[in-house]
Amino acid sequence: MTAPDQYASVRYLVDDVQAAIDFYTTHLGFTLNTSAAPAFADVVRGPLRLLLSGPASSGARATPADATTAGRNRIHLAVDDLDSEIDRLRAAGLPFRSELVTGPGGRQILLADPAGNLIELFQPTRGTTSA
Repeated sequence: MTAPDQYASVRYLVDDVQAAIDFYTTHLGFTLNTSAAPAFADVVRGPLRLLLSGPASSGARATPADATTAGRNRIHLAVDDLDSEIDRLRAAGLPFRSELVTGPGGRQILLADPAGNLIELFQPTRGTTSA
């Protein structure tokens, strides 16, 4: 087994790599790491490396046809002020996929990227770190 990379990587299949790059870098604080658009790009936020695989990428080609749609899994991004993030993203016209939900660990809302992949914006309750 090799030494771990500095990032935890998640692959999202997307219809349009450039639209995904624009979405994540403009709205969610990611930085473009590499781009081979229209096939592939990766963006980084903290320890998360998000692999954006377009239809022509090897990651998409290796995915079975019955698993190519966006699923119920999602990346989880902690934020300091969820209300401000919701206001900012709504003002940008971004599509939320849920209402704001509050639980014992914090508050969350789901957002969709241009391909329909889910992003959970989460503000932990004081004294907790995740849910």
